[in-house]
Amino acid sequence: MISIEQPKGKLGILTPGMGAVATTFIVGVMAVRRGIAKPIGSLTQMGTIRLGKRTEKRVPKIKDFVPLADLNDLVFGGWDIFADNVYEAALKAGVLQTELLNQVKGDIEHIQPMTAVFDQNYVKRLHGTHVKKAKTKYDYAQLLIEDIQNFKKTNQLDRLVMIWCASTEIFLKPQPVHETLSAFEQAMKDNHPAIAPSMIYAYAAIAAGVPFANGAPNLTVDIPALIEFARQRQVPIAGKDFKTGQTLMKTIIAPGLKARLLGLHGWFSTNILGNRDGEVLDDPDSFKTKEESKLSVLEYILQPEVYPDLYEKFYHKVRINYYPPRGDNKEGWDNIDIFGWLGYPMQIKVDFLCRDSILAAPIVLDLALFMDLAQRCKMKGIQEWLSFYFKSPMVAPGLYPEHDLFIQLMKLKNTLRYLKGEELITHLGLEYYD
Repeated sequence: MISIEQPKGKLGILTPGMGAVATTFIVGVMAVRRGIAKPIGSLTQMGTIRLGKRTEKRVPKIKDFVPLADLNDLVFGGWDIFADNVYEAALKAGVLQTELLNQVKGDIEHIQPMTAVFDQNYVKRLHGTHVKKAKTKYDYAQLLIEDIQNFKKTNQLDRLVMIWCASTEIFLKPQPVHETLSAFEQAMKDNHPAIAPSMIYAYAAIAAGVPFANGAPNLTVDIPALIEFARQRQVPIAGKDFKTGQTLMKTIIAPGLKARLLGLHGWFSTNILGNRDGEVLDDPDSFKTKEESKLSVLEYILQPEVYPDLYEKFYHKVRINYYPPRGDNKEGWDNIDIFGWLGYPMQIKVDFLCRDSILAAPIVLDLALFMDLAQRCKMKGIQEWLSFYFKSPMVAPGLYPEHDLFIQLMKLKNTLRYLKGEELITHLGLEYYD
């Protein structure tokens, strides 16, 4: 059994980006606190975990099994390029009904974003007005560290976590300045273009000893310099890109096709959405970042090199279209051309009318609580056991990421069992038939 510090006192949750996702998350937690809603979709709040043999019938809730921060002990803050408080931002986002927002208005209207680190070169479709000014990217990082320290002191917090809920940045490839911490810090001082704003937030979080999870497909913390820094500072990090709509469905359907050894000719995916995320992704450079994240899923799940007769040359196309009338209510269409016995063709059609922020909000909550747990267990660096929540999971160098949703969930729950000294579950079950 691992020694786990108890979650005493208050936990601050900082979100770079306080738009649709962050406000839906914050309002949701406030509504759950007041008993006017249920935390649907949250593994930490509603999920259970089997312990021991099936005959023992030990199935506690996860929040009763491992020591997680209580929802009443959470304090919210963050940064945004617009000055709207959480109530105003949630109204503008249009995700939640005004009636619900008014019920928790007194809990959220005082939550005001701090001025953000923003550079339009990395998110071309947005025009930030509530932004910091500094000479170098290193100076920006120092300002963020001050924000973190002040937020902790002002709110009398015991611990903090940071979850990136801001927009998708332009596509960046790993570069030499990302290789070592010293090179990265020098690049910040030199205002090198390979240092994106999200990287500055990640650096500041790690420097302040705050766990950092990346909810966007940006490179951000998934570079050797910041992975090294996180291990030095003994800080948990995780990412990338919240697994919500269409990719969530792919990680459910694709493992089923592979399990039944059904072949795939092609998978065409298209989306329409009209929120700020859709506007940002209307820029080709930002879409490229998202496309890379979405395309990798099927390759890793289906393993064409292992199953060439089934998946060697399947065609995979992803499209995202900005359509303002739809708002946050994203619609994802999938046309899946498969083949079965003797090569006979079949098709699957999926039309998922989802709500992006509604699916993302419980992920933010779970990541905040689990990242805090990881730090209290002295788990440092990449938290691969949280791959369940990401489209493009971070892994140790030389490993391929596991995308199968069901394997990811098994890994997560086995990690919790390991932390508590419980037997890991393999589902072998032969002992029932001896």
